[in-house]
Amino acid sequence: MPIRRRRLGGRAVGLVIAMAAMLSGCDYWPPALQTQIEQLRSELQTVTMETQMVSLAKVKDDLQAQVDDLVRTNRDKSAMIASLQSSVTALQERVAKASKPATAKAASSKPATVKPAIKPAVKTASKAPVKTKTLTKSTSAR
Repeated sequence: MPIRRRRLGGRAVGLVIAMAAMLSGCDYWPPALQTQIEQLRSELQTVTMETQMVSLAKVKDDLQAQVDDLVRTNRDKSAMIASLQSSVTALQERVAKASKPATAKAASSKPATVKPAIKPAVKTASKAPVKTKTLTKSTSAR
């Protein structure tokens, strides 16, 4: 039996050495394995960069679409602003024209109040027969 103990002891020592090597790690890498590891790392970096490029291209396209929408909206709003400004200008001109005759009427009404009231009555009297004559002509023409 002493022979068997030596075999078991040798196996045990071999097993302990193998476990120690596995647990402690091995610093020796064969050159072919190192080359393969470097190739895999470079392929991984390439795939990672390509994935990032695809994702950045999608983001760029989305942002470009947003820019295009904003440019279109800006153009529409600029056209709307221009039309509103022209409308405001036209309305300001109307108000200016309307206020000028009103001030002219106010200025002329002051001298009219000083003058005798006979002239305005004459004007209304001369206008009234003209209107009736036109009405009778239009009725006789039918």
